[in-house]
Amino acid sequence: MRTLCASALLIVSIGLAGCGPEGPSKADTGMVVGAVAGGILGNQVGKGGGNIAATAIGAVVGGIVGSEIGRSMDEQDRRLAQEAEFDALERGQSGVSRQWRNPDNGRYGEVVPSRPYKRGQIDCRDYTHKIYIDGRPQSMRGTACRNPDGTWSNVA
Repeated sequence: MRTLCASALLIVSIGLAGCGPEGPSKADTGMVVGAVAGGILGNQVGKGGGNIAATAIGAVVGGIVGSEIGRSMDEQDRRLAQEAEFDALERGQSGVSRQWRNPDNGRYGEVVPSRPYKRGQIDCRDYTHKIYIDGRPQSMRGTACRNPDGTWSNVA
């Protein structure tokens, strides 16, 4: 649980540090809050027993959960989307999409990671996640950075 709390603090600090002089926007705040909530949820799904992968995937998809797009997605959509995001960030080639599809409702999407770069000593990647809900595309851009424990967190 200490690791989870420390990770949540790191996510919030990195997210708020990237905000401009006018402070965080509602979208930025929603993404950071969603990332923290997603990380906590991922840890609980992983039975809280140090399941880093569950926490990492939960934190990555937290960006979607806290966004407008996330309100239109069901649990299966979010799980598939988070797996695609994690895979794209962890193993994806720059500019090559990682696709997902929910066979139950026909929703689908793709995550396209950019090339990795450093923010200070931290490895980061920008990405675009396009999700098709009822045939209409909705896009979200994000930045995720690798935490010291190897997990990924959305940052503003």
